[in-house]
Amino acid sequence: MRVLTAIPVYNEAKHVRDVLAEVRRYCTNILIVNDGSTDGTAELLNSESGIHRVDHPTNRGYGAALISAFHFALERNFDVLVTMDCDGQHQPERIPVLLEAIHDSDIVSGSRYLRDFRQDTPAPTDRQFINATITREINARYGLNLTDAFCGFKAYRREALQKLSITESGWGMPLQLWVQAARQGLRVKEIAIPRLYLDPSRAFGGVMNDPQQRLAYYREVLSSAERDTLPVLPVAMPCVCPGRC
Repeated sequence: MRVLTAIPVYNEAKHVRDVLAEVRRYCTNILIVNDGSTDGTAELLNSESGIHRVDHPTNRGYGAALISAFHFALERNFDVLVTMDCDGQHQPERIPVLLEAIHDSDIVSGSRYLRDFRQDTPAPTDRQFINATITREINARYGLNLTDAFCGFKAYRREALQKLSITESGWGMPLQLWVQAARQGLRVKEIAIPRLYLDPSRAFGGVMNDPQQRLAYYREVLSSAERDTLPVLPVAMPCVCPGRC
């Protein structure tokens, strides 16, 4: 089974080297999607050998970075794609847990609320409330029985990626994903992971810093996803990484 671990990064100079060092212990194929970083992340990545890399010339958004990862995994014929964040929330040592769970599932998603861990840290109140609200609404509408609609620590079978047509470029991308997964009848499983907020002060940016506007945006993503006609996967975006992919 060929596995690719993809890590979207935006201004993660503080974390990217340590995260890469840990991920290398569990996966030999690693893709970094550098989403227009301006803090020196790109320069640090220049000295990292043995990784695949896609660079967005400008910041396109969290969803756009994952769309690039989806295309890369399909184009390079990987059997399973693992996605994880680069801010310390996701522990690379749990990658084998995702891979063990994927044997009878199409998508395995981490959940910070499935059970408690000793190392759990408190979630920011607004984030926990919005997560619980949107997760409850998704379950009521699509019967997915999720406990954490927003966790980015996931594993996808290639066959699942081929059935998805993700276009949402922002933070609401996971919601479009869940709507399409439900409509396509994909087998979804959650695994418990610790709830780690190492820097609770980190902001989304712009209007997304306002909880009410963030909640309204997420609901609009859900409504828009319901109107999707689920065409075939869009044509792959060009790889802006000469000599590195």
